[in-house]
Amino acid sequence: MDHAETFRRPTKIIGAALFAAMVLVLAVLIKGHVDFAEVTNRLAAARGWIASHSSIAALSFVTVYVTVTGLSLPGATALTLIGGSLFGLLAGTLLVSFASVIGATIGMVVARYFLRDFIEQRFPDAVAKIDSGVAMDGARYLFALRLIPVIPFFLVNLAMGLTRMPVLTFAWVSQLGMLPGTVVYVNAGQQLASIESAGDILSLRIILAFAALAALPFVAKAGNAWWSGHNALGTWQRPRRFDYNLIVIGAGSAGLVTAYIAATARARVALIEQGEMGGDCLNTGCVPSKALIRSAKLAHEGMRPERLGLTGRLEPDFPTIMQRIERVVGRVAPHDSAERYRALGVDVIKGHAKVADPWTVEVDGRRLTGRRIVLATGAEPAIPPIPGLADVEPLTSETLWSLSERPERLLVLGGGAIGCELAQSFARLGSETTVVEALPRLIAREDGDAGEMMRAALASDGVTIVTGVAVSSFSRDGQSRLAHLADGRELAFDRVLVAVGRRPRTCGFGLEELGLLEDGKLVVDDRLRTRVPTIFAAGDVIGRLQFTHAAGHYAWFAAMNALFGDFKRWKVHTKAFPAVIYTDPEIARVGLNETEARERGIASEITRYDLAELDRAITDDANEGFVKVLTVPGKDRILGVTIVGARAGDMLSEFTLAMRHGLGLNAILRTIHPYPGWTEAARATAGEWRRAHAPAWALALSGRILQWLRG
Repeated sequence: MDHAETFRRPTKIIGAALFAAMVLVLAVLIKGHVDFAEVTNRLAAARGWIASHSSIAALSFVTVYVTVTGLSLPGATALTLIGGSLFGLLAGTLLVSFASVIGATIGMVVARYFLRDFIEQRFPDAVAKIDSGVAMDGARYLFALRLIPVIPFFLVNLAMGLTRMPVLTFAWVSQLGMLPGTVVYVNAGQQLASIESAGDILSLRIILAFAALAALPFVAKAGNAWWSGHNALGTWQRPRRFDYNLIVIGAGSAGLVTAYIAATARARVALIEQGEMGGDCLNTGCVPSKALIRSAKLAHEGMRPERLGLTGRLEPDFPTIMQRIERVVGRVAPHDSAERYRALGVDVIKGHAKVADPWTVEVDGRRLTGRRIVLATGAEPAIPPIPGLADVEPLTSETLWSLSERPERLLVLGGGAIGCELAQSFARLGSETTVVEALPRLIAREDGDAGEMMRAALASDGVTIVTGVAVSSFSRDGQSRLAHLADGRELAFDRVLVAVGRRPRTCGFGLEELGLLEDGKLVVDDRLRTRVPTIFAAGDVIGRLQFTHAAGHYAWFAAMNALFGDFKRWKVHTKAFPAVIYTDPEIARVGLNETEARERGIASEITRYDLAELDRAITDDANEGFVKVLTVPGKDRILGVTIVGARAGDMLSEFTLAMRHGLGLNAILRTIHPYPGWTEAARATAGEWRRAHAPAWALALSGRILQWLRG
């Protein structure tokens, strides 16, 4: 949890009080220093001229206002106050309202057709936030932004140009959304213009005008929240009483953590699961795959014992290995069992769940009601629409574990994390393995250096790698199975493993009927709330970071916002989020990598430390790899880390902790690390950075002092 969030709301209240107190301070500061008579005379003269030349004055004001807002120049707020001072409440509101909309629309159109790349690179976070909000709520989200300016006026204009929102929709929604704020600011300008003496600053009308300015964000936020909730819930009838505080659909990582947190908070919780408790991670994902990787690695090392001064060879027995994997899953299963969760007070219900309305879930004909619902339905392997694929009986990361015999020739479709992990393992267990990746290189999201090392590692294990070409079709003739590549080549295989990614599991749960999907995707806000405010989501189903640890992270926010969101809301943060590919060597990353920094135009310095220099890596005969750290130029603040090596996932944790809590490389350098250990790589990398940034003048001075001390 971001502790700053804890203090955000009281800080706003204090800020409003201070803002109101500015009136008193202003009275004291300007008393005796401002000639109010002169100001009043000049305003009267200006108003007189405007009355005589109303059309020219109005056109001139609108032109200036449109120019300022259309070019995203500073000064719109000041112009609004001036508009109230010169034209009065009614005319000023009309002029400012239409001028601001015209200027905003011009800015939006310019951004859409001329500034797309610049805006996306310069303001990536704001653009991402607005894009997500528009995808979720469309025009209602824009209305909320205009009503409650949490993002600067000009950024809303520019970022909206990058969305698919129609220009006309943007204009009329902006008109309505900005109108309350326009009225309040124009009124403030009118009241300020009526000040004739220092004593008028403390008059009731001035105090009320400033109070309205201070209260506007709070009133607008409350009104928007009520309006959004009212519209989202539609005509559904809210139950008078609820069976549960929280209903959780799905007992994978996200669902289990959500139910655990709710039960710990003494909520009444229902956890519904159609399949096996523990979800994909326990039954078909993390646990069995890592057990397979362990056996494959030991087999690999046992087939070349001479490297460690040993004799004799270890031969893999595939059926026995699969039996071991089953035992491993069985040993972990009690942690996620229905019995454990029932002991915690959770009602674990077996069956298929379908959301009937914002408070009701149907489970095989039974209706359950809850104040809030959390969707944690997970994800499933994506099956590409390749002709003939169904005829060759493809395996996926879910069905792979039913194998009892090792495939002699295994074709792996996809060169991402899952594909590379399983391809290497099966190659080490004796399968003739081929990986086909349509993109130019393996693990395309990672650094090019990491991708090249991955390619070399797989190749050394006997994996045939085909990149930059897609499979156009499959065919089968008796026992012969062929993959036909787009470049005309053919690959023979016995079994094919499809590992081209995972897609959120959203079908069959009633989400379409409730309007929760956008192009088949479940849309949530930064508090994990769907378009229906009583329904939240967590884990792989939201389609963001599809990792088990990400699911648990999201689950905390989903549970807390679902249970206590009426009193306090928590925004999801994914700062310093680690990810590991468990190949040999492992590839671990947190934050930006070099490729991403270059593509986003983010300036960075790179510090690299080769594990060939690490004593522990040498002793373990695992000295291939590197640590690469990106920092702010001239500073030790970490932007991202990529590690390739035997214990990369473990070494990454120290960097993740440092990034999460704002610690730099100097802090890592000053931390004592055990010797000989793998974590010394972090200290050594920090030392490399420190050496590169040691001030030359200080070193020169040190040398002279030490020379003087020698006599």
